[in-house]
Amino acid sequence: MPRRGGAPLAVVRVVPAWVWLAGLVVLSTLFRFALARRTVAPWIMVDEIIYSELAKSFADTGSFSIREEPVGLAYGFVYPLLLSPAYALYEAVPDVYGAIKLINALVMSLTAVPAYLLARRVLSQPLSLLAAVLSVALPGMLYTATVMTENAFYPLFVSAALALVLVLERPTLVRVVGLLAVSGLAFFTRVQAVVLLPAMLTAPLLLVWLDRRGRGGLRPYRWLYGLVAAGAGLLLAFQLARGRSPGEALGAYRAAGDLDYDVGDVLGSLVLHLAELDLALGVVPFAALIVLVATARRVDEQLRVFLAAALALGAWTILQVATFASALEPFRVEERNMFYVAPLFLIALLAWIERGLPRPRAWTLAAAGVAAALPAFLPYPSLIGTAAVSDTFALLPWWTVHLWGVALHRIWLLVLIAACAVAALYIVVPRRFGLVLPAVVLAYFAVSIQPVESRIREASIGALFQATTRPQRDWVDRSTGPGAEVAVIWSNRVDVVDRLFVNVTEFFNRSVGRVYHLAGPTPGSLPETAVTLDRRTGRLLQPSGSSVTADYVLTDETVPLGGRLHDRDERKGVTLHSLRAAATYGGAVTLRREVTGVYDDGWSGPEVTYRSFACVPGRLRIALESDPKLFRRPQTVVARVGGRVVSRRTVHPDRRTSLNVPLVPNDHRCTVRFSVSPTAVPAEIQGGDDTRRLGMHFRDFTEIWAR
Repeated sequence: MPRRGGAPLAVVRVVPAWVWLAGLVVLSTLFRFALARRTVAPWIMVDEIIYSELAKSFADTGSFSIREEPVGLAYGFVYPLLLSPAYALYEAVPDVYGAIKLINALVMSLTAVPAYLLARRVLSQPLSLLAAVLSVALPGMLYTATVMTENAFYPLFVSAALALVLVLERPTLVRVVGLLAVSGLAFFTRVQAVVLLPAMLTAPLLLVWLDRRGRGGLRPYRWLYGLVAAGAGLLLAFQLARGRSPGEALGAYRAAGDLDYDVGDVLGSLVLHLAELDLALGVVPFAALIVLVATARRVDEQLRVFLAAALALGAWTILQVATFASALEPFRVEERNMFYVAPLFLIALLAWIERGLPRPRAWTLAAAGVAAALPAFLPYPSLIGTAAVSDTFALLPWWTVHLWGVALHRIWLLVLIAACAVAALYIVVPRRFGLVLPAVVLAYFAVSIQPVESRIREASIGALFQATTRPQRDWVDRSTGPGAEVAVIWSNRVDVVDRLFVNVTEFFNRSVGRVYHLAGPTPGSLPETAVTLDRRTGRLLQPSGSSVTADYVLTDETVPLGGRLHDRDERKGVTLHSLRAAATYGGAVTLRREVTGVYDDGWSGPEVTYRSFACVPGRLRIALESDPKLFRRPQTVVARVGGRVVSRRTVHPDRRTSLNVPLVPNDHRCTVRFSVSPTAVPAEIQGGDDTRRLGMHFRDFTEIWAR
C-alpha cells in the first residue's frame, strides 16, 4: 500500500503512538470536562432522567429501576453501569453530576483509540493520529455535558467498525466472535446498534463484489453468517418459548417498529439526512468518500476492505436514522443518532490524501458538485430552532449567522457559497498541500464549538430556571435530611408550574422517588401512578386502593395538601410538606380540601362544590367576580349545606365581592354546594371557540376558624 509522509510528519514517528494517544485522550478529557461543567442541569428530557435513575438505582440496589419501578434491561445496562460509581462515591447529587461529566469526557475521548487503530489499517502512523484527533474534535463530543448513551455508544460504534474491518480482512472464528461481542455490548448500550447486524452481513457482499470474487468469495465468511444465523434462531426460539414477540428484544424502543412509515417520506428524509451529515462534516470528507467508493475497484486491497465496511455501516446507519425521523412530527434531522459514522468519512479523506489525492475528472467534479449542493437543500427555516439544540448541532452555527441579521430563508445561499468554496479547494489543492483539507475541517469543527456549547448552556440554564429558583439544586435533600422519602404529586397545572419542576428536582435530589399524578402524567412515559381522591377521608388512593404514603410530599401550590408546610420554592409556587409530624395524617398523603366545578382559569360552571376534609368550626370566605363582557345584569350565587340555603350574594358585572358561608363540621368534614345564575357561553356572545357554560370567577377559598 502506498505511504506518503512529508518531513514534518516524520517527527511524529519519533514518539511512540501510545504516548500520543494517551496524551490526546487526557487533553480531550480535560477540555470536554471543562466545557461540560458549564452545563448546570439536565435538559434533554426525559432521556437524562432515565439514565440517571438507572445508574442511581444500580449503585443503591444492584438492579435497574426508574422511580423505584423495576425496568430490567429495557434501556440497556452498559451506560448506567459506567455512571453508577459516581452515585456510589458521592452523596450530594450536584457532586455526582460533576463526576458523571468527567466519566463522559473520559469515555467519549477514548474513541481516539479505536479510531486510531481503524485508521492504521489504511493509513500511516502520523495520519492515523490525525484521524484520532479529528474523531474527538467533532462537535458531537459536546454530548459529554449530557447524561446520554451517546457518550458510551460513540467509542463502541467505532470499535465495532474496527472489528468489522478485521473480520473482512481475515474472518477467523476469534475475530468473528470479537465482532459479535463488541456489537452486543453496543446493543446493550443503545438499541440503535441493531443496525450493526445488517451492516456486518452486507459488508462481505460488497467486498466480494469489489474484488470480483464471485459467490465463492463468501465462503471464508461462513463463521460470520453461521453464528449470526444461530444467534437469530436462538433468540427467536427463546422469545417464542416465553410467549413473546422477537421485537420485544428491543426493550423500551420496540415502539419504533410500530410507527407508520411511508416510502416517499423515508426517501425525502434520507436526502435531508445525507445533506445534514455532509454539512456537519465540512463537505470535503463527504466528497472524498464518494470518489473513493466510485473508484474502489482500482484502490489497494486494504482500502477496499475499509471502504466495504464504511459503506455498509454508513449506509445502514443513515438509512435507519432517516427512516425513524421520517415519522416524527414535526420533522427534524437526527444528527445526534448518526454522527458516529463521522470517523469513517474522516479516515476516507485522509486515505485519499495519503494516496496522492487521485482526481478522476468526472468523479471528482460529480463528488464536489454533490457535496457542495446537498446542504443547500436543507429547509433551514423549519429546522433551525430549539429542537436543533439537542439533535442537530451542525445547524446551530447557522442559527448564530441568522442572529447576525441574515434571514432564515437566505441561509441556504450562504451555506451554498461556503460549500462551493470548500469544494473548489478540494478540486484544486496541490498534492503537497493536501493536509490543508483536514486542517480546514478541523478549523470548521473548532469554530462550531462556541455556538453549539453556548446553546447547550442556555438550554440547561433555562431548564434549571423552569424547575427551581432555589440557589441549591439539591434543596429538597438539604431540607429533608438523609434517609427521607419524598413523593411528588403532579397536578398537571402547566399554567402554574412547568413539568421540569418534577424532572430536574428528581434528578438532583436522591430523596425524591415515586411520582403520582392527579390529572394526567408528565410527558415522557416514565413510571407514574394515577391517584384518586377518597372523598370520605381526603386521602389520595392508588389504583390498588391503598393510600399514598411518604415522609414528605413535593407539589405545587394549587394542590391543598395536608400536613405541615416544611419548605417551599416561593417564586415557582412549589411546596414541600412534611407528614412525619402530622398525627392526623399518619404518613398518608391527604388533601385538606377539594373544589369541583371551577376551571383552571378561575371560571366556574353553573355548579361548584367545596369539600373540606379537615374542617373546624368557622366560616368559609369566597372571593367572587363577574365579567361585564359576558354579563350585563347582576348574577346570584347561592350556597347550600345539606340542601339548605345558608348564604346568598348578588354579584354585579363590574364589581368584586365576597361571600361568607358558615362551616359546621361533621366528623371533620364540611361540604358546601354553590349554584350560579344566570350563566353564559362565550362562543354564543363573543364568538370564538370557548363553548363552556360559565358562571363567574371563584377567586379564592379561605377557611377562617372561629375564635
